[in-house]
Amino acid sequence: MNNFLDINKTSPGDLRRIIDDARAMKDARKDAPKGMPDAEQPLAGRMVALIFEKPSTRTRVSFDVGVRQMGGQTLVLSGSEMQLGHGETIADTARVMSRYVDLIMIRTFEEQTLLEMAEHATVPVINGLTNRTHPCQIMADVMTFEEHRGPIRGRKVVWSGDGNNVFASFAHAAGQFGFDLTFTGPETLDPEQVFLDEARAKGVNVTIERDPAKAVQGADLVVTDTWVSMHDPVSARERRHNQLRGYQVNEALMSQAKPDALFMHCLPAHRDDEATSAVMDGPHSVIFDEAENRLHAQKAIMRWCLGV
Repeated sequence: MNNFLDINKTSPGDLRRIIDDARAMKDARKDAPKGMPDAEQPLAGRMVALIFEKPSTRTRVSFDVGVRQMGGQTLVLSGSEMQLGHGETIADTARVMSRYVDLIMIRTFEEQTLLEMAEHATVPVINGLTNRTHPCQIMADVMTFEEHRGPIRGRKVVWSGDGNNVFASFAHAAGQFGFDLTFTGPETLDPEQVFLDEARAKGVNVTIERDPAKAVQGADLVVTDTWVSMHDPVSARERRHNQLRGYQVNEALMSQAKPDALFMHCLPAHRDDEATSAVMDGPHSVIFDEAENRLHAQKAIMRWCLGV
């Protein structure tokens, strides 16, 4: 049984197999109608629980569709239905759910909730997102980059904005896939040092550069994310806008990167805040390929977890 909790907890060889499997499944569906099941049905007879303490559009739809395409069924549960840890313990919930389903995906707030679920479940657990990391998204991002530009090993990735959970998983991926990573953003929103140190210990170049124009020089990929969460109060949103305004990804900034640099954003986006519409809809952007590849990458992750 394989849990998919974080990129740094999965071996580079297994990560590569997941990416290769995702691309193979995507290729196999090229001429198939979107609603049709896959020719191969590796999840036939399997039940997958999708737990959403934190709401989602892309994660919910991509996992639900992925399970159905592979012949399985889903049980979708919201935080209000589960009340994880507020009555029955997370450990007991994990034990009970394991008697009913074959696989658990959980999108939650606190990392500890994920870890307790994985510790006590007797079926595989997938991290659909926590406040600390977002590994499924970065697997889709690596897949997307390699579709367009070949191997990501040795390339330069630049993150502009907040050192959040998506950046943390990029740092994990830098160490496991072997690419260099630069963070550019205000010191007040720096990522946790542990993420930088771990990647550096694996031999990749991880740097912080406050000047975004200098940061993106020589970049193969420029990435950003929303400046504010749907859960942030208005006062926090105003403060973040003031801190991050100078790190907007616009045409002027992209012109400092390599001519063939790609632009990514995991969506949803606040257009003309963290990135301009000109960039999001422009020639560097692969944001909708990136969004589609959540489906294929997560299908491959589920297969890897179940060994099918």
